[in-house]
Amino acid sequence: MSMVSIRELSFRFTEEWVHRGINLEVERGDVLALVGGSGSGKTTLLQLMIGLLRPNQGEIRLFGEPLFGGGVDRECALRRRFGVLFQHGALFSAFNVYDNIAFPLRELRCLDEGLIHDLVMLKLATVELLPRHALLMPAELSGGMTKRVALARSLALEPELLLLDEPTSGLDPDRSDSFVHLIRTLDEELGLTVVFVTHDLESMAELATRVAVLAEQRILAVGSVEEILALDHPFIRNFFFSERSQRVLKAH
Repeated sequence: MSMVSIRELSFRFTEEWVHRGINLEVERGDVLALVGGSGSGKTTLLQLMIGLLRPNQGEIRLFGEPLFGGGVDRECALRRRFGVLFQHGALFSAFNVYDNIAFPLRELRCLDEGLIHDLVMLKLATVELLPRHALLMPAELSGGMTKRVALARSLALEPELLLLDEPTSGLDPDRSDSFVHLIRTLDEELGLTVVFVTHDLESMAELATRVAVLAEQRILAVGSVEEILALDHPFIRNFFFSERSQRVLKAH
């Protein structure tokens, strides 16, 4: 069973088409990097996968079920099975770290505060933060800490599928390496399926088991890094074979 199945998806903003006839399958256990040029619609495709946008044409299935339809309760139950890390964290600015992570747990309306407290502390430890960090406000966090808190919140409901939008964007090299290592460790320990949008070839090379290349309003190719590099296409040559890109890929 595919964790994410996209069939003949097309989407446009007003009169401008962003995607036309996209097909993509994400299998259980995949760590799929979605790469493409600026403005190619990578984040838009991620937003379509989680239901923040609706396609004009085509179908999206998560865990074998249609993303839309069947009533609010069914759609909510489906959404609890995945977690999302937005590019800039999207933390609630009026909540401290503890309440940000507790938010999806409280939304279940079936857990007492004692259990929620234990789960929040567990998630903080999972992303290598300390209990004292729970009282900090988002404005007091560094970029790396913001990413970790947002990751902890995305893991609060023990998701099967994790979606990450530019997980290393805005981080310096040391913090980027540390965050990539954390994601890789969590993937190995929790057995997650991961889809992540990135323009960072180093993160792609470190994390991805497969790569999907988004260009020309469609998925141009899907495969291992080696399989993608073997393709003869102008976008792939420009994206993967620049001097800097080759340095990064050879290092990994």
